[in-house]
Amino acid sequence: MNLDLTGKRAMVCGSTQGIGRAAAEELAKMGAEVILVARNEEKLKAEVAKLPGTGGNHSYLSADFSNPSALSAALTEFVANEKPVHILINNTGGPAGGLAIDADPEAYRMAFNQHLIANQLLAQAMVPGMKEAGFGRIVNVISTSVKAPLNGLGVSNTIRGAVGNWSKTLANELGQFNITVNNVLPGATNTARLQSIAENKATQTGKSSEEVLAAMASIVPMKRVAEPEEVANAIAFLASPAASYINGINIPVDGGRTPCL
Repeated sequence: MNLDLTGKRAMVCGSTQGIGRAAAEELAKMGAEVILVARNEEKLKAEVAKLPGTGGNHSYLSADFSNPSALSAALTEFVANEKPVHILINNTGGPAGGLAIDADPEAYRMAFNQHLIANQLLAQAMVPGMKEAGFGRIVNVISTSVKAPLNGLGVSNTIRGAVGNWSKTLANELGQFNITVNNVLPGATNTARLQSIAENKATQTGKSSEEVLAAMASIVPMKRVAEPEEVANAIAFLASPAASYINGINIPVDGGRTPCL
């Protein structure tokens, strides 16, 4: 099975922590030259220095996904001055929790910009280089909510569903160019976001965050939450040559929690 990414360049968004950071490290181990993308330039510099492989050829791009015009300008400059990118990992922290009916319409607009619009800008910037190379992988890190909405995540459920359908549409359009588009759907994963969700729920219920996390784990058939590296393994496989005929699908990485196939 060919998992070698030597000679490939991978752009990984949201890559200074959590799933994005783990995915960047795995792709680097497989031989890819990795471009980290996030808002905090100091964190980006620190994380780039830690990446394995390719003798220090990794780099970073500082960008704010909440500002589409600034992101577009940053990508225009990147494309003009950098070699093509073969692998794009779209990964952005999810919207705050809460009921859909209670959400301010502005929360939907902001989430739409940070997820779907940002993904669109990134894809438009990177796909021409993928076409030229005859090889492309776009992997979107979304949520199991695209298969079964999650209680208390109204804005996230809505926006993730939009990204899921965007991804499938893109897969249909780009497959002819040997560019695949797939989604990885993490379940509860041991990240800062999960800890934040647990702390908020603990405040609302009077329980400890440890009790909340234990309850989350209890509904998973494997009786635990995922580690970021376990989600990263699925992302890295889809980015590899071995996944050449896998296109337009959702892969839950959730220990079996999602109640449907």
